[in-house]
Amino acid sequence: MSNKVFVAGVGMIQFKKPGTNEPYDVMGEQAIRLALADAGLDFSDIQQAYAGYVYGDSTCGQKALYRVGMTGIPLINVNNNCATGSSALFLARQAVQSGAVDCALAFGFEQMNPGALKSAWTDRAPATERALKLTNELVGMPDLPTAIRQFAGAGFAHMQKYGTQLSTFAAIRAKASRHAANNPLAVFRNVVSTEDVLAAPMLWEGVLTRLMACPPTCGAAAALVVSEAFAKKHGLRTDVLIAGQALTTDLPSTYDAKDMIRVVGFDMTRLAAQQAYEQAGIGPEDVQVIELHDCFAQNELLTYEGLGLCAEGGAEQFVLDGDNTYGGKWVTNPSGGLLSKGHPLGATGLAQCYELTHQLRGSAEARQVEGARVGVQHNLGLGGACVVTVYQKH
Repeated sequence: MSNKVFVAGVGMIQFKKPGTNEPYDVMGEQAIRLALADAGLDFSDIQQAYAGYVYGDSTCGQKALYRVGMTGIPLINVNNNCATGSSALFLARQAVQSGAVDCALAFGFEQMNPGALKSAWTDRAPATERALKLTNELVGMPDLPTAIRQFAGAGFAHMQKYGTQLSTFAAIRAKASRHAANNPLAVFRNVVSTEDVLAAPMLWEGVLTRLMACPPTCGAAAALVVSEAFAKKHGLRTDVLIAGQALTTDLPSTYDAKDMIRVVGFDMTRLAAQQAYEQAGIGPEDVQVIELHDCFAQNELLTYEGLGLCAEGGAEQFVLDGDNTYGGKWVTNPSGGLLSKGHPLGATGLAQCYELTHQLRGSAEARQVEGARVGVQHNLGLGGACVVTVYQKH
């Protein structure tokens, strides 16, 4: 059995800097209540729930959900690194598509600490040990935080291979700030220029400035997905269809190619995109709006190529031609993306769903992409997982 799956309701709270946020369970509750109100559903209508978060003890999802209600439904806590929010959505969509349930909730939250990401466990080898060893071999620079070494290292590899300029990454970051200025839920809404980004403190000389990296952020988001029969029975909207979705993990090339671009998930992205496009019966040329995983400006550029928006090595010209913003071929990250909207790990994928749902509804206000009928979401976690989702206006 394969049901059509619709996004009936979405909710998102404003993302904030660590220390200025509510506790994680309060943030989760707020996002769930917003999604229920958006859909016009009662908590008792939810048949299954999936909670996404990275930093927290087991059953944190229950703590947040119980603030809304306790009906005894199954709840599964999901942790797939930075792809956690979309992984929760993948499971909720799969439950409805299979006919196991007619209404499922995916929600995600993160209460983060300032500074670079680090493991909570120091008494065991990290899950990403293999990638770390390869990063040490290819990049070195052990004094830098791991995420910088990996994603900026991948950007540096692109610079060396294709002659990509630092100013191109800066232009991507400046574009993100212009988009976020129209998003009241973004953590950073101040507009910066390409020159401002280049003038920011260097974290890796000639390769990365501070403004090219996304900040640690706290926040929450949620989505309710339903079957067509359930939507008709309850009078729910069916204008946003999940037409294709794929979750991929690492391939041998992630490590065997000895290429930092592959280490940070390029081949996972390409495979997930191909699978999601095929399910939806579309190609990238049919898409108008994209929310992608720009944890670093470097990764946004790599993702243009991974999603098939341009050929490998063609991303710099893609940026210079303005094909990543309003008036170009695609609008990427109208929300401001992770760079400006923020990146609370467990909530990020569901915040992307929130943005694309409003884009296809035509309710994105000042951020609205004219004529948006197909949207693509890309959410990446090293270790690894990548989720690509295709939404269509129905």
